[in-house]
Amino acid sequence: MAGAEGSAGRQSELEPVVSLVDVLEEDEELENEACAVLGGSDSEKCSYSQGSVKRQALYACGTCTPEGEEPAGICLACSYECHGSHKLFELYTKRNFRCDCGNSKFKNLECKLFPDKAKINSGNKYNDNFFGLYCICKRPYPDPEDEIPDEMIQCVVCEDWFHGRHLGATPPESGDFQEMVCPACMKRCPFLWAYAAQLAVTKVSAEDDGLVLNVDGIGDQEVLKPENGDHQDSTLREDVPEHGKDAVKEVNAEQSNEPCTSSSSASDLQTGLKNQHLNPESQSGCKLQELKAKQFIKKDTAAYWPLNWRSKLCTCRDCMKMYGDLDVLFLTDEYDTVLAYENKGKVDQAADRRDPLMDTLNSMDRVQQVELICEYNDLKTELKDYLKRFADEGTVVKREDIQQFFEEFQSKKRRRVDGMQYYCS
Repeated sequence: MAGAEGSAGRQSELEPVVSLVDVLEEDEELENEACAVLGGSDSEKCSYSQGSVKRQALYACGTCTPEGEEPAGICLACSYECHGSHKLFELYTKRNFRCDCGNSKFKNLECKLFPDKAKINSGNKYNDNFFGLYCICKRPYPDPEDEIPDEMIQCVVCEDWFHGRHLGATPPESGDFQEMVCPACMKRCPFLWAYAAQLAVTKVSAEDDGLVLNVDGIGDQEVLKPENGDHQDSTLREDVPEHGKDAVKEVNAEQSNEPCTSSSSASDLQTGLKNQHLNPESQSGCKLQELKAKQFIKKDTAAYWPLNWRSKLCTCRDCMKMYGDLDVLFLTDEYDTVLAYENKGKVDQAADRRDPLMDTLNSMDRVQQVELICEYNDLKTELKDYLKRFADEGTVVKREDIQQFFEEFQSKKRRRVDGMQYYCS
């Protein structure tokens, strides 16, 4: 008996003790993440009537539009109502898209929510994501044949998703950068390299009093010299690291009045921008032309950008025309970012949401709290098992599925209560 008690004691020491508050907080965190992605999209009405939505959660249906067919995207509500039992690819969010559900791309399906759609949405843009393929390797995610743990990062320009190891530059820690532009988009928009020299998140070495940049390989790069002869002493900077051999490039800090970009912190960024005179009141009137007057490096890699980097882009007439010609005008829109979309979803959800369970717990005595905790644990366990079936089958959980679950759960609860025997002492 003592041995059994000792074994039970050791087991309890190994197993973490989780309180109801911990469970609620964890559930709330998961709910907040879901609200961030889905909160800005309507789960009941097809978004088609809104035209090309600025940003919304999208899905592709592998059942209705398999690889080899025309690519198509569907909104959140249609994924529930029209494709509930189909094989869906979650596309996260995409900009300026109009729901395709039921149009000419779908040969045997009519949209239940908004059937009167045009045959095609000419303004939509598609890529391999709509067939469940991502990155330059064109593989699914998660990839059953890929055993290398690697996070996927979305490019803010083309909105494709990339493995970190396929970006040509080691990604900084996820909390150290806000957005990424993939190598292909950096090549298509070369003006970004002039900004990258000053703004992009970089990894630097602490050697030589912090006056060196740690560069993982220096191949596949182009050093662009100043466009005039007045800035030949400008600092040569590396913006992002690459895979390959380690190399160290010394910064000519003593001859330059500009500080070395040795940190990606907001304070250092602001200081650097101030010293480099990046402001609308500059003499030339164009921030980009001022940056091009300095030396910077173009490389065949991705670039990682800090929070609010887009606000530093020049918005003069010539630059705005260039953005339009390159089809990247959205870079000047602060509400285009995924972060802005997620924050809006959280705010919209929080406006009407309270935590009734916590309010109820606070109003109960100890016995009632224990009973409620038991009920909560039963509900959580059964709901987890119920939803696992959908996850295993790769199908979407519909409203009627949830209603059916709670009806069955209530029925089981009534049978348990009716079967109880009460004794009085």
